[in-house]
Amino acid sequence: MGKKKVAVITGATRGIGNAIANKMADEGFAIVACGTMSPERADEHLKEVKAKTEFLYVRADMSRQEDREKLISAAVEHFGRIDALINNAGVGSAKQENILDVSEESLDRVMDINLKGYLFTAQLAAKQMIKQVQEDPQGERPVIVNMSSISSYTLSLMRGEYCMSKAAITMLTKLLAFALADYEINVYEVRPGNILSDMTMPVKEKFDRYIAEGLHPLRRWGTGEDVAKAVAAICLGYLPYTTGSAIDVDGGFHMKWID
Repeated sequence: MGKKKVAVITGATRGIGNAIANKMADEGFAIVACGTMSPERADEHLKEVKAKTEFLYVRADMSRQEDREKLISAAVEHFGRIDALINNAGVGSAKQENILDVSEESLDRVMDINLKGYLFTAQLAAKQMIKQVQEDPQGERPVIVNMSSISSYTLSLMRGEYCMSKAAITMLTKLLAFALADYEINVYEVRPGNILSDMTMPVKEKFDRYIAEGLHPLRRWGTGEDVAKAVAAICLGYLPYTTGSAIDVDGGFHMKWID
């Protein structure tokens, strides 16, 4: 242990997080996968990752500080280091309702996981990363990746709390990047667009039509693998002179155009 670079990935049991865990394992990283599933259920979802690389599963709820501490402590105890933190665990709005009707309870739930979870997990990981840099000034630099969304800048009146949480990730990424720049620990925001997954299946038929009609220039759904490739490029150090940057993985949705 200790020879491979180590990636800590929250929300790794399903969807985009699972695709990231598999890609990072393919690239030779040891994986610390985090989720809320029981170890038995997680084992089934992560069996491909486990077969590829050194692996640790930590059951944790990113809205709870004691669980965040458990995750980072377990990663360091098991592997001795953290080379990449991918903040990916997140939730959508519990139910779709107009921003004028959103409850405090619903807002708290989304912000506790999507924003507080990212911030305080990053704080803990950053302290470990700084220690590594100080102990080995010539070594490779760790990175932090915050998974965001096109919802960080796209309005959805029926998912307001989700949009606000993702908009906050944009600022969080810049603040972390500035705070960690002296240590050359780069921080990134990755913004997936319409990604085909179990979470988007309920709206697949509607968005099939939107995409065919030109919702974004690349007229297809994105995949978890599309997002995972972007994250891997960051974690492999292919973007060394960038930090605080947002990487759009959205089929060109972010571009504005007039026909």
